[in-house]
Amino acid sequence: MNETTPPPGPAPSDPPSPAPGTPAEPGTPTAPGASAAPEPEPEPEPEPEPEPDRDPDSEGAPVGRRTVLTVLGLGAAGVAAAPWLQRGLDAVLGSVADKDPTKLTGLLPGGGGFRYYSVAASVPRRTAADYRLTVGGLVERPAGFTLAALRRLPQTRLVRDVQCVTGWRVPDTPFEGVRLSELLDAVGVRPEARAVRFTCFDGAYSESLTLDQARRSDVLVCLRMQDEPLSHAHGGPVRLYVAPMYFYKSAKWLSGISLTRDVRPGYWEERGYDIDAWVGRSNGRDDAPTA
Repeated sequence: MNETTPPPGPAPSDPPSPAPGTPAEPGTPTAPGASAAPEPEPEPEPEPEPEPDRDPDSEGAPVGRRTVLTVLGLGAAGVAAAPWLQRGLDAVLGSVADKDPTKLTGLLPGGGGFRYYSVAASVPRRTAADYRLTVGGLVERPAGFTLAALRRLPQTRLVRDVQCVTGWRVPDTPFEGVRLSELLDAVGVRPEARAVRFTCFDGAYSESLTLDQARRSDVLVCLRMQDEPLSHAHGGPVRLYVAPMYFYKSAKWLSGISLTRDVRPGYWEERGYDIDAWVGRSNGRDDAPTA
């Protein structure tokens, strides 16, 4: 955001001369031989009333401007810092981004070069104790999976570049989780199903894939990223990962999978993004493919 300086206004004119008999203002020179009006003693200024104590960074409220600016400064320094410092900034930036009304933190790369985006004002946290992924819609056996149940299923690890449609790219990023195709096989897809819809526990985000896209071997229900459990900031404890598509297809905070007859546009598709988001072949971009 650029700030502009307002153009200078016209120069002020000389003040009018006082009418005859008008006492001179304090500090105004008087004509020779004239007696100046005595200057009144200034009244003492009242003591300012103390402001009530206020914590702009308290939990549940937007973070204060000073906190955001401080974190932005730390993040800028951490881009070239040691990996252990970047991991710390990763956690701090994710926490601050949750309560940052300015969304300035979304402009700053955190640990590993990622940026933090959320379309909701705040996102609740889920733990292994209260997380559940539901799979339903046009399936034979609707099911719910706890985090422990997902961890017990066969895990697949992929290392791919991540490409955001806004332009930034993070190379060679490991993702690990359950192939979506295995979950679909477990619940039994009905013949009339042609697409898969994903919903998230932020209460706002959604995504979709065709059934053929969802069955690709490089589409994961992801539990780990960069060889660590998914953090809340990165969409944990479970997110979708669609390796060959722009990163908006890899929905964070995944909570629901539903088989449908037709593809339903997701959150960003309703706002003009391409439904088929192949890296380098959609959204008017020519980025190198990620897979």
